[in-house]
Order: sequence, then C-alpha cells, then structure tokens
Amino acid sequence: MKAISPNGGVVTPSRHPDSGEAALPAPGAFDAHTHMDIMGLPVDGVLAAARAVGIGRVVNVGCDLPSSRWSVSCAAEYDPVYAAVAIHPNETAGVDVHREQTLAEVAALAASPKVVAIGETGLDYYRDWSPPPVQRDWFRAHIALAKRTGKALMIHDREAHDDILAILEETGPWPPYSVIFHCFSGDARMAARCAAAGYVLSFAGNVTFKNAEPLREAAQAAPAELILAETDAPYLTPVPHRGKPNSPAMTAYTVRYLAALKNLDLAEFCETLQTTAARVFGW
Repeated sequence: MKAISPNGGVVTPSRHPDSGEAALPAPGAFDAHTHMDIMGLPVDGVLAAARAVGIGRVVNVGCDLPSSRWSVSCAAEYDPVYAAVAIHPNETAGVDVHREQTLAEVAALAASPKVVAIGETGLDYYRDWSPPPVQRDWFRAHIALAKRTGKALMIHDREAHDDILAILEETGPWPPYSVIFHCFSGDARMAARCAAAGYVLSFAGNVTFKNAEPLREAAQAAPAELILAETDAPYLTPVPHRGKPNSPAMTAYTVRYLAALKNLDLAEFCETLQTTAARVFGW
C-alpha cells in the first residue's frame, strides 16, 4: 500500500514500526505531529511500539476533511491519541469552491475535546497545487478558528517563511505557546525571531540528516522550553533509519538527538518537553 503525502513523497508503510531504541527516561516524551491514518497500520500496534520506548502520547494531524475526521475518531477511541484538524495548504484549491461548508465542518470537528490544535495549516510555496492567494485566504480562516477556539495554531511552512511571519504579525498578538511551527524548516535567525515572539518550534527527524546543518543551528538557537519533537510519520524518518517509513516510536531518536545537540541532560530535556506540551496542548 502506497500513500502520497501533502508534504511530498511516496511511501510504503512497513509492517513492524520499531524505534530499535532503549526507552527514554521518565517522564518520556510524545509525538507532536504524526499521520497514523497514512501509515496504514493497526493503531494498537503503533501505539504499543511508541509506548515501549517512552513515547506516551501522539497528536494525529488532519490534512483534509477525511483525515481530520479520522484523527478525531481515533482520539476518541484511544486515550494516548489527540487530534489536530485543518485543510493543508496544498489541498485548499480542491475544496475552495466549498469553502464555507468545509470550514464549518473543520470548526465542528475542532469542538471535540481532544482536538488540541488547528492544523496543519499555513503556506506551501514549494508545490504549485494551490495558488498562493488561495492558500493565504485559508490560512487566515484557520487563524480565525484557532483564535475563536483558543486552540494552538499548527503551521505548515514550506518556502514561505516571510509571508507566514508577516501574517502572524498582522493577526497578532499571539499568547506564548499558541503557535507551533510544525517540522520547523528555518535557520537560526528565523528560530531567534520565532522565539522572541513566543512561537514553538517542532523539530522532526530531518534535523538528524547529514545535510541539515542550518536546521541544527536553528535547534541550537531555539530555547529548550520552546521546542517540541515530532515525526511527521510516515515521512522524515530520522537517522539511522532514514529511507524507511517513520512511526511515532521513532520520536525517541529525535528527542535524544536534540538533547545531545543542545548539551542537555536527557531526562531534564524530557521534563522540559512535557512542560511545553502541557502549555501548548493543554493535556
């Protein structure tokens, strides 16, 4: 079974997701952004593999109405699962003719008590699947929903840093910990700018890639208390499993990597991550 990600790339889900890593020290961590619906694997097994290495919660993120519905349903069924709902910027052109109806359903889904964020929303100028003006309109609509509901805004930002930051400034001020840059892709300068605004930077497995030095510099520049770790599974699998399908369990690799990169005690970094997540997601 193959799936195409709105973030790009074709993957074939594996049968046995496993981090191959010893469990993180207490209090462990979580996967701040994943797509178990795309993985095509039994949720029970995915969660068990994550739990075995100290990943106790996951946020499953919608990219369209079907995946947002799936995320809400999964969160209702499984205690460790939380949800985010939105229309991904690359999907906006396809539903723009039904904008009001679609946004109304996203808003209804967002009312679920286990929906902790509005996302992933934002701008993607790497692909041309949706015209930038349409993407910007939808981004502003999702921002309005996040503000109405008081839930975190989870941003997809691909080659659109300036416009994302400008729109956030235009629609601000934002309370600290209310904006998440999913799969942060900026450099150290952008990280510092985001940190000054109180935005949270979520790092995925690509921070471990050999060619990701600017991303590592960004992680070093970011305050530990404004960092989250995620997989974006089944994509962006961290080293040493790069090229294989990702899974929430592999968040453990990224957590360990970030702690070492920032010269932080691993258990203390896990504590910091948990405190940040509680502030961001309210769990």
